[in-house]
Amino acid sequence: MPIIIPEDPFHRRLHHIAPGGLTSETAQTGGMRRRAAISGATVGSSRLWMGQTHVAPATVTANHHHGESETAIYVVSGTPSFVFLDLEGEEPAEVRIDTKPGDYIFVPPYVPHREENLDPGLEALVVIARSTQDAIVVNLDELTWNGPVLTSQ
Repeated sequence: MPIIIPEDPFHRRLHHIAPGGLTSETAQTGGMRRRAAISGATVGSSRLWMGQTHVAPATVTANHHHGESETAIYVVSGTPSFVFLDLEGEEPAEVRIDTKPGDYIFVPPYVPHREENLDPGLEALVVIARSTQDAIVVNLDELTWNGPVLTSQ
């Protein structure tokens, strides 16, 4: 059922999404479970996606990127690590950012990465916000981008 947005921007309604209202009907990557709260499908947002990602104990996710989306991550619980391929040095090198609750991570558009939760007994939980209304996920075999060359304007 399509969501109808009133012409008058001052008379729209707020949306409350309780934990039970999150949906797993979103793009997924092996080794993690994404749950959408705010999206075009759930509340009619046009420029924003927000939800949770759960990474089970002792899990390494598949490599992936989020297309044109900027992604902001807030660590709620656990100690997840975020791994990407740093191409700015003399040789490409995998870089690992270890986090703890209260930390934030910013993932620029198209940057291949993966999440790792090496803790054998505690799930990692993060809250994610994206600059697109859909959870764009492109799963990859490795931490390299083989798509078209992107240039900033």
